[in-house]
Amino acid sequence: MTDDKNNILPKPAGTPDDPYDPLQYYIALFEGRKGIAAVKKQRADTIEGVLKDRIIDGDKKGLEEDLAVALKTHQPIHIINNILLEGMKVVGELFGAGKMQLPFVLQSAETMKKAVAYLEQFMEKIEGQQKGTIVLATVKGDVHDIGKNLVDIILTNNGYKVVNLGIKQPINSIIEAIKEYKPDALGLSGLLVKSTVVMRENLEELTVLGYELPVLLGGAALTRAYVEEDCVAAYGSGRVAYAQDAFDGLDLMNKLADGKFDDYLTEVKKRKHNRPSNAKAKQRWSQNDVMGAEQAAKELRPIEVEAIKLKRAELAKQVDVPTPPFWGAKIIDNVPVKALIPYLNEQMLYTFHWGFKKAGKSLDEYWKWVDAEVKPILKRLLEECERENILQPKAAYGYFKCAAQGNDIVLFDESGNKEVGRYRLPRQDKDGGICVADFFRDIDSGERDVIGLQVVTAGQKVADVAREWFANNRYQDYLYLHGLGVEIAEGMAEYIHKRIRSELGFGHEDDREMKKLLKQGYRGSRYSFGYPACPRLEDQKLLLQLLGAERIGVELSEEFQLHPEQSTSAIVVHHPQAKYFNI
Repeated sequence: MTDDKNNILPKPAGTPDDPYDPLQYYIALFEGRKGIAAVKKQRADTIEGVLKDRIIDGDKKGLEEDLAVALKTHQPIHIINNILLEGMKVVGELFGAGKMQLPFVLQSAETMKKAVAYLEQFMEKIEGQQKGTIVLATVKGDVHDIGKNLVDIILTNNGYKVVNLGIKQPINSIIEAIKEYKPDALGLSGLLVKSTVVMRENLEELTVLGYELPVLLGGAALTRAYVEEDCVAAYGSGRVAYAQDAFDGLDLMNKLADGKFDDYLTEVKKRKHNRPSNAKAKQRWSQNDVMGAEQAAKELRPIEVEAIKLKRAELAKQVDVPTPPFWGAKIIDNVPVKALIPYLNEQMLYTFHWGFKKAGKSLDEYWKWVDAEVKPILKRLLEECERENILQPKAAYGYFKCAAQGNDIVLFDESGNKEVGRYRLPRQDKDGGICVADFFRDIDSGERDVIGLQVVTAGQKVADVAREWFANNRYQDYLYLHGLGVEIAEGMAEYIHKRIRSELGFGHEDDREMKKLLKQGYRGSRYSFGYPACPRLEDQKLLLQLLGAERIGVELSEEFQLHPEQSTSAIVVHHPQAKYFNI
């Protein structure tokens, strides 16, 4: 979008009451052009219809003037419950049918929030006006809150009172909130597989204390089978339900408000008998694996040890041990964000984090639409991040001598004689099954190999600003910034990994096409902790110590999660055959 003089159109400054909206600005650029009139919605004939459409369209401009008109004939509570909430109901239906993208849902929520804030000045505060109350918490040890906060946004703007306790909440804090707020339901969230185990333990504790209130569970690592089998069994009342996303949570709260929640649980019990028999077993295996359980600690039989040594000897013949430019660790604390943009996984950013789905478009149509409507949002956000220094990517990385012993990778000091730590890793449970340790020289070979270690972060400020925007009801921007922070951290990991490949002398083997490069189009592999081949989050402690990660502001929580949230760590393997694999 350009003008004739300056090439770039100036961005509207906006005001606190009517802040700059990049989507509305982008649409306004095309006003008056052929075809726009055909897609504009005709204004409703009644004030009730106008307000409902405003919620559906996420249209805040002139909202308070229309609300003032409605107040001449309606009580504030009637406007909220019978007009505005009807609009939010349509938003939910459109989202569920795949006809509305998540960012536009949040735009509708922003409009709803602004409308309610205006109407509250004309209302008496009467406890119980809400449809119900829920306490939300991210469980102990988990620092991820994007999913929980989306639930907060959707429920709050659909008539429910939400008590959002935040992240890393121990069961004692959750119980205190239940006592204080006497909620109709409890919602527990978490991103990591380990969090699913914490949820189950929380349910067991609640059972011991005699609680029977409904509990809604959500998070990326959960499966319906695990919730409806193990978690239901762990909770005395059995009143546990799985919420796949925020609108699932809204549907469950609506069932609770309408007195249909227990009927729903009865239907679930009938349905679960038809579930595939391997569903629950698969979830349990995932938990054991990521928590570094029996398989990671399994002792090898002598015959297995000899077979593994032979395999390693064959793999060692395929490649020489590269020589790094230095031993030990160094930090990089001044990487321009612009240098990371080529490594940004735009597909993950737009579809997974921001929620822009294909919605019936062909792949070609979708990317043309992204170029026109979504990339301007990214450009605007990056400009704001640069102005405010919101993204502060840093890294610590280094090289260490190592060797493989059984299923362990043993790390040595620069002499190659003194052990400084080791990683015990799982092996595929089958004949000839592989382990990450197999891609290094065996400890009995007499030769030391080299392993790369890295940890990167987008910085603490991006998480702080995202939470600030959430608190200020900038729901769209909150979603955008959180997702961008995650992908900048991932892009930084790719950037450092490429640097390692170049310093070890085989960076020229990288695929020249960036899309293929981001799909392991390079020699070797980068294994992050918490995934099947490298499952123990606890092992990050050694990595951070060896790299001196405190120099870039990265530390571990008591549950061994990286802090700041938008950070990631990995071990780097140089062998050409080292790729991702399932245990």
